[in-house]
Amino acid sequence: MATAYHSIRNYILAELPNDDYQRLLANLKSSELSHSRILYDVGETIDYVYFPSNAVISLVRPMADGKVIEVGLVGNEGMAGVASVLGDGISAERAIVQIANGGVCAKVDVIKEEFRRGGALQNILLAYVNALMHQVSQTAACNATHTTEERLARWFLMCQDRVQSKNLNLTQEFIAQMIGTRRATVTAAALTLQSARLIQYNRGHITIVDRAGLESFACECYEAVRRMDPSKGDLAAV
Repeated sequence: MATAYHSIRNYILAELPNDDYQRLLANLKSSELSHSRILYDVGETIDYVYFPSNAVISLVRPMADGKVIEVGLVGNEGMAGVASVLGDGISAERAIVQIANGGVCAKVDVIKEEFRRGGALQNILLAYVNALMHQVSQTAACNATHTTEERLARWFLMCQDRVQSKNLNLTQEFIAQMIGTRRATVTAAALTLQSARLIQYNRGHITIVDRAGLESFACECYEAVRRMDPSKGDLAAV
């Protein structure tokens, strides 16, 4: 259960019992998580893990033809760099800040030590990994099956859940990279959502006008991912 003594708006940290949290606290450092910052890249050793507050981090795979495709999204429900705790610490993807809004970071060795205690952090991280794996597999299915408009609606909803605001600052180019399509296609899809009075779209600034309508428009992948995420129980009312 989340407890009031936590000042950091991150689900994993907020779920820790007080003793566990206090043990980590001295090793948590504030991190700006500025827009477009690459936290770690493919093939690099992950030295720090990141716990976003209301920032959003995209996990992407660069392709040989220069395209960059998003395979996962990390916000205040999770931790970027989880592979460093569970595996060999070599990243299989690039982690790039999509929406800046801060968070905290810690050295991998600190989190590994706490994980090996076999206590609350281990249980919470394993539950998060399960939810993240589900998100990644659902995203792959979504990208292969659903229209750009449906995928864009899903993506806006996932971003809103993590920043907890109706306003999203996202450039056209960045959106195109994240959903693996051309900028012109993103513009056309966004205008379709705007014509349906679901969003307002203007030069990289998106306002979600009708949350319920956007959920109805999106493919089933959004709800499928949200059901698997224990941190997303009450965010549909944002």
